[in-house]
Amino acid sequence: MISELGVDVVVLEKGRIGETWLSQRWDSFSLNTPNWMNGLPGSPYPGDDPDGFMTHTELVDYFNEYVKEFDIDVRTGVNVTRVAPSNGDGRFVIETDSESGREQLECSQVVVASGIANSPHVPSVAAEFPEKIVQISTGTYRSPEHLPEGAVLVVGGGQSGGQIVEDLLDAGREVYFSISNVGRVRRRYRGRDFMEWMDILGIWDLATSDADAEMLTATNPLTSGVGPRGHTISFQQLAADGAHLMGRLEEVEDGVVWTDDRVMGYVRFGDEFSKELKDNIDDYIAEAGVEAEAPADDSADEPIADDEDIEFVTRLDLDASGVGAVIWCTGFTADFSWIELPVTDDRGMPVHDRGVSAVPGLYFIGFPWLSKRKSGVVYGIEEDAAHIAKTIASELAGSTH
Repeated sequence: MISELGVDVVVLEKGRIGETWLSQRWDSFSLNTPNWMNGLPGSPYPGDDPDGFMTHTELVDYFNEYVKEFDIDVRTGVNVTRVAPSNGDGRFVIETDSESGREQLECSQVVVASGIANSPHVPSVAAEFPEKIVQISTGTYRSPEHLPEGAVLVVGGGQSGGQIVEDLLDAGREVYFSISNVGRVRRRYRGRDFMEWMDILGIWDLATSDADAEMLTATNPLTSGVGPRGHTISFQQLAADGAHLMGRLEEVEDGVVWTDDRVMGYVRFGDEFSKELKDNIDDYIAEAGVEAEAPADDSADEPIADDEDIEFVTRLDLDASGVGAVIWCTGFTADFSWIELPVTDDRGMPVHDRGVSAVPGLYFIGFPWLSKRKSGVVYGIEEDAAHIAKTIASELAGSTH
């Protein structure tokens, strides 16, 4: 979008195009957003299955074609190590490191598109596990075959955790799954994917300024894009499939893992989350008078009865249970210390208004809730990019905004 304004643009990429989609996704991974949501600005989804789900490698193929189509100058294998002011003239100096050596560039505008989730966040309790236990993260898990023999402990009940547990169960592995309060959604309801219903209901367009703190920090709800139309995941379905549910991990001592005992509360939270979205969809259908299919059966979305319990574990002896590996599905973080400008808060996180920092000429894009709920997925990039491009054009023209 910036290049359409006649501005020279260079993209510096530490790895390959789409690097994190290639190196931080497991073998069976599929996107959780349907294909129609994954088009970049000026290039809608080009395939013939808009309601299907790309694999991570198919998405990267699309990215590469996009770069060729728009003749974007992407320089791969270039690690940006420092962004700093340049002699007080309002410009920036960019220091890089690559196979060809260290270089220094200067520019008037910088867009930071490195993401806010590129380094695994592993809690400090990981240090308490016995050394013989192999520990990996969501970003380094590939397949069950790459893990040591024995049972696997998966920590973190979000989308990645649920999907990896399914992957392990499908391979016949014994799995212990440490969960917490995470919402759940039915993958398809009344003839549409839940992502499409969110679009129809205006949920994707909820502005960051109108969201409360709980929304801004909530874990993405459980779901999966694996299969022709994806499928629903629930804690109770995973338990029925053989996973041993555990509560939130609290401590590890002498080779024993302890969790809280709130598993049934976590399961019912997911049930309530799913019901609320379905109720909103039903209300919309009734009020708008639109045609929609009747609700279909989905065993994974069946709520737990009030008098029903699921067997769960709060104490896990790693040796006695034969656990050989722990997979940390506890989210990601990012390090912006290489930006030597006053654009981060006391937690090291960027401070911005719709991606525009307080330092003229420096911007952020591709973060969750950058301006709206949809900012964190490809679907929201075009709107955020247009705003930043317009701001850059204004800056270069010497006007205010």
